[in-house]
Amino acid sequence: MSLRVLTAAEQVANHLREEIRSGSWTETMPGGATLARELGVGRMTVDAALDLLEQTGELVGQGGRRPRRISSNIRFSSALRIAVLPYLPGDYRFDYILEAQRQLQNEGHGVIFPPTSIVQMKQDLRRIVKLVEDTKADAWIIVAGTREVLTWFAESSIPAFALFGRRREVPLAGIGPDKTPALIELTRHLIDLGHERICMLTRPMRRLPKPGGSELAFLEELEKYGIPTGAYNLPDWDGQAGSLPEIVETLFGLTPPTAMIIDEPPMYFGVQHLLARRGILAPEQVSLACTDWDPYFAFQKPSVAHLLWDSRPWVRRIVKWVGNVSQGKTDTRQSRTLTKFVPGGSIGTVPNKLHA
Repeated sequence: MSLRVLTAAEQVANHLREEIRSGSWTETMPGGATLARELGVGRMTVDAALDLLEQTGELVGQGGRRPRRISSNIRFSSALRIAVLPYLPGDYRFDYILEAQRQLQNEGHGVIFPPTSIVQMKQDLRRIVKLVEDTKADAWIIVAGTREVLTWFAESSIPAFALFGRRREVPLAGIGPDKTPALIELTRHLIDLGHERICMLTRPMRRLPKPGGSELAFLEELEKYGIPTGAYNLPDWDGQAGSLPEIVETLFGLTPPTAMIIDEPPMYFGVQHLLARRGILAPEQVSLACTDWDPYFAFQKPSVAHLLWDSRPWVRRIVKWVGNVSQGKTDTRQSRTLTKFVPGGSIGTVPNKLHA
């Protein structure tokens, strides 16, 4: 049997056919110019692909400059009920979660939010399994899941998608930011400003059973500049809000850090508040930076140094994954998106009296 190589137009037509059946468009198709920009291919190739879909009856021309109509005979993917399991209760308010919800609902899928979070369940796998069993959902999106939780989903028959979390080497679809390059840049910036006593405050899932990729890169960068590393740099904190005052008290006891990198916006605001009550302000007495972005940073003066990324690829990937699941396709592809370091007024040079 001879091998038939598809033309560029046929390849684009197949891609568009899959997108149509997954519900990416409902009633009419975008114009050729719009599709060419989105797909990064030539306009003539897209027009030829649209002509092919019209010839096969999947699109119906309406004449003139009117957009092609999607045939009523198209068999769309089955609608799913998607549950979102957040790491923190406030995760629902992030723009990418809300946008993913909107796009999935526009395609006919239902999106539900269980009344609890991974942290509220104390990361107890038994409680999380019971929640999953008690929730009527066809698939799950897990936000910042621990390796234990993600492994359980991967070994179960329940379709699941990992948004962030300890997903490396777990056979589960997922996406998240690659913070390592930006975190290295942030660490170097602090060192260039004279900081040597730098600690990174993270939850246990980022440190145990061993530090994650970003945490390892942070420690290696300190060592690269001759700064000894140890438990001081990755404090042993249980990750609970109630014990945050205790870990701050411990850190700022005998040898207070001159700079802190804080892993999540809620923790950043909590640390900032606790330090302010002790008369320790950023950047006058300590430099503070966050490894995430938060919309409330816009209200902070001085501005907050943080890591930033484009969340639009996350939304597209989630929608694509749900479309694949709804068609019965196996999809366990993982990907990462780039981040950048955004300097802010919350970091500065080491105060003279703290040089030692």
